[in-house]
Amino acid sequence: MAIRNTDPLAGVVSATAEGGRLVFVPSRIREFSVAIGGSVLVPLWIASPLLLPALVIAVLTESGLVWAMLWVGLGLTALAIIGLALGLILTVSTTMVRWVEFRPQGNAKQLVIASLLRSSTASVAELQRVVIVERLRLGQRKSLKVVLHTRAGMKECEAGFQAPISRVAPKALLDWLTSQLGSTHVAVEYQTEVDRNFVCPDEWWTPSSLAALWQVPVGSVDALAVSHGVRSYQYTPRAAAMYSPDKTITVYDPARAHEVAEKLLKKRTRRLKSGGSKEVPRP
Repeated sequence: MAIRNTDPLAGVVSATAEGGRLVFVPSRIREFSVAIGGSVLVPLWIASPLLLPALVIAVLTESGLVWAMLWVGLGLTALAIIGLALGLILTVSTTMVRWVEFRPQGNAKQLVIASLLRSSTASVAELQRVVIVERLRLGQRKSLKVVLHTRAGMKECEAGFQAPISRVAPKALLDWLTSQLGSTHVAVEYQTEVDRNFVCPDEWWTPSSLAALWQVPVGSVDALAVSHGVRSYQYTPRAAAMYSPDKTITVYDPARAHEVAEKLLKKRTRRLKSGGSKEVPRP
């Protein structure tokens, strides 16, 4: 019977012979493969709507001009793939951090930062603070990175493709970093960044969606939105623009709506614990 690993930092931190290591990119091969794959797929995705019809026309008409244009298009696409691949490989190899190691473990004096191709060593005395930055969208994590602030500048360490650190709890990571830097008095902080970039109105929420999220009647959504500062937007759907120009739909900012949902849930929880009834929140 397999035993499930309950270590929240499994695959993220490890103890080496020289210190404690925090891993951001478990596999260099995987990271380079993702970069190369993206450099191939993106130009093909852009060029295919043009190249495929040109190929059909060239086959049907047997036109030398169309064939020439097709070969030119294929050549440009190949050049785009090569250029994008070289650019992505260069960017990944020079900017991404594979791992950070604190030496010795628990009483760090040196900080080793390894990129995908080389590594550098610095004194922990140069380190001013460490910040864990979690980017959220509708309460869900979109990315996680560790930012090292030194006297020479700032170094961002981001999780690689499907890296275990992208799923680790910030509290566990915060505790581990504090244990490595505790004796140095370097501040370890946690920050959140909320992504509020939503296409309006395509990704904004309707009153019925908001009512389901807030667990309130649809009729009370507008008043609650106003009282909690949720931005709204009115527009005429494209399907109704010609026949019903006066028909408008109100939609609401989903980022702020999600924050309000968490507040309403906390209020309901406190009310239930105090013996109150589960009633519709008042604006």
